[in-house]
Amino acid sequence: MVLEYLLDEILRIEHLKKYFIKKSLFSSKIETIRAVDDVSFSLNKGEVFVLAGESGSGKSTIAKLILKSLEADSGKIIFENHEIRNDKKSLEKIRMNCQMIHQDPYDSINPRMKILDIVSEPLEIHKIGNSDLRKKRVIEVLHEVKLEPAEEIIKKYPHMLSGGQRQRVVLARALSIKPKIIVADEPVSMLDVSIRAEILELMHELQKKYEISFIYITHDLATARYFGQRIGILYLGKIVEMGQIDDVLFKPKHPYTQALIDAISEPDPENLNKEKKIRINDPIEIDVYEGCRFRARCPYVIDKCKVEPDLETINKDHYFACYVDIN
Repeated sequence: MVLEYLLDEILRIEHLKKYFIKKSLFSSKIETIRAVDDVSFSLNKGEVFVLAGESGSGKSTIAKLILKSLEADSGKIIFENHEIRNDKKSLEKIRMNCQMIHQDPYDSINPRMKILDIVSEPLEIHKIGNSDLRKKRVIEVLHEVKLEPAEEIIKKYPHMLSGGQRQRVVLARALSIKPKIIVADEPVSMLDVSIRAEILELMHELQKKYEISFIYITHDLATARYFGQRIGILYLGKIVEMGQIDDVLFKPKHPYTQALIDAISEPDPENLNKEKKIRINDPIEIDVYEGCRFRARCPYVIDKCKVEPDLETINKDHYFACYVDIN
């Protein structure tokens, strides 16, 4: 698949790969895990791009590769038309302009630090302002994420806040240096259901207000559709379908995408008896990296699936990697 270069593009990922070697404790067997395998996508200014898939699909690894906390085996990360390499200037550029919101608000902030110090930490790292200006900026972003009264919140420790309040602190920390991109890795999955909508709405408001680009990582297609604009469906390190979110979710072309949609729980008792369009097979013992990744579980598998399919274009911005039309 060849992605067209867009004038309003802010980030481009080209043919990204990251393999891990897994050694058995009880034998000499060595296994190669292809966590991210030839992944390409782009992110436009002010856009929310969703990376969706089940656990182990490679979503979080991609986030770490973008932020250079992991080094890719191959591929390119291009930010504002400049390739991000391992030199000091490149790393400062991506880390100054791209911030992360982690899944767990309990583990992603230091319990021994006050909220003032937690939120001002990126400002200190990047040597922005003096202590008075940093404190002023912290209070400003706490107001932005609706943590009130901000002047009192800055004096507290994380254990004095609720889970939802802690995730607002994490969001405030990400916003403190006015990034152009935020990578949100399952930011609401560990929150109470009643709080999830509030945090998503807050992120949506801030994204629109400041035209921040988001990479939203999730396994939850319901929140993906609420927050996202385009989506890439990941399975075992490969993007199997990608496009505008409504095109992908309402007109899925890949069996795995349809299976994820069928797995969405809906608050309607009639759905208990609803026929699922896709019944994923139990995995068979084959090399999952040979041919189509999904063929070990796919109900539509054919001989041709032994050869890995390319991402084919359905229309201008809808791609899928499958030999079978499920519609």
